[in-house]
Amino acid sequence: MNVLLLGSGGREHALAWKIAQSPKLTKLFASPGNPGIAEHAEIVEIKDGDHRGTIDFCLKHSIELVVVGPEAPLVDGLADNLRTMGFPVFGPDKEAARLEGSKGFTKDLCAEAGIPTARYARFTSADAALPALEEFGLPVVIKADGLAAGKGVIIAETAEEAQAAVSGMFEGDFGKAGAEIVIEEFLVGEEASFFALVDGKTAVPFGTAQDHKRVGEGDTGLNTGGMGAYSPAPVLDEATTKRVMAEIVTPTVETLAGRGTPYSGVLFAGLMLTETGPQLIEYNVRFGDPECQVLMMRFEGDLLDLMLATAEGRLDEIETPAFSSQSAMTVVMAARGYPGTPEIGGAISGIETADAGGAKVFQAGTTKQDDSLISSGGRVLNATAKAETLRQARDMAYAALEIVDFADGFYRADIGWRELERG
Repeated sequence: MNVLLLGSGGREHALAWKIAQSPKLTKLFASPGNPGIAEHAEIVEIKDGDHRGTIDFCLKHSIELVVVGPEAPLVDGLADNLRTMGFPVFGPDKEAARLEGSKGFTKDLCAEAGIPTARYARFTSADAALPALEEFGLPVVIKADGLAAGKGVIIAETAEEAQAAVSGMFEGDFGKAGAEIVIEEFLVGEEASFFALVDGKTAVPFGTAQDHKRVGEGDTGLNTGGMGAYSPAPVLDEATTKRVMAEIVTPTVETLAGRGTPYSGVLFAGLMLTETGPQLIEYNVRFGDPECQVLMMRFEGDLLDLMLATAEGRLDEIETPAFSSQSAMTVVMAARGYPGTPEIGGAISGIETADAGGAKVFQAGTTKQDDSLISSGGRVLNATAKAETLRQARDMAYAALEIVDFADGFYRADIGWRELERG
């Protein structure tokens, strides 16, 4: 079958790598893609946000499944328009995608469905929000309501930081995403990532991971889109997983279905594991990045077959997704300056040699200039490895980064530190 994959990051490279392994694949197209994705797919040019152009491409090339990698096209309603034209889509419609597109929408749904989450309040002006800060104590969490590329969350330790965060959001620090904000109580516990596949009515677990959001070692510095991840997350044991499905995922799926806006695709629950049990921090409506890289490394089934079953509402007919018992780790190499203004244009080499050592280097922020691979900024590479133990996977991933030659890059040296200390 012919498949169109939309996206250009490390997540999409991992998806392309896994989809290309399916015996059911005839041809994989990708837009806009990147040089790594080009190893598995034909790169095509479809203008970003061009729904009509996407539909025309699908008609012309007999596309039988569209896989939408990033969140923005889903929040923009691309899946709705594709489904209207009869194309199966892996990803939710616009209304269900509000789970990521609006923090306030998700918090209100949690209140309606009785889903455990932090106490919160929504605001549309600084005049209303600033006086309310005292009700939440310190630390306090301030979130831009809309999409902010994973950076619209500020954990304020002092009253001054909280006031500055609120004022900054309403003054445009995160663009339109900060036109409305959510203030939340600070939850104490350990964060973990839980994934489920949902076909509108049926939900099945699809792996666990732990991400590292802070740019600096020891989980310090600014929030980023993610500096590394590992899977599985042992803190999400079988009993906790059952609670997450029963108390968080299933009520969400049932509530959306009851509203007439069923969810279809992968549902990514960011969790805080507190003394009283798991609580929802936020939802994402796509695979995490870099969590997707470690999930794809461990998933042992036919991803294309599973995605099509999800898109066609047939999850109740398939076997439970199977994952390797081994551990996987991915370490992000970012461009100097990230998550602020990253440097671009730095030359990259050595990826093939690094891959030959047993790891897999997924490309995220890369482009080709003549015959040379160069950085396009942000999170550039994801060195990913799988092994019997997390420590072995860690050593393999870091060994791959030592081989890669990217003078303008940096990475955290402590990915997986919390679990490694426990082990």
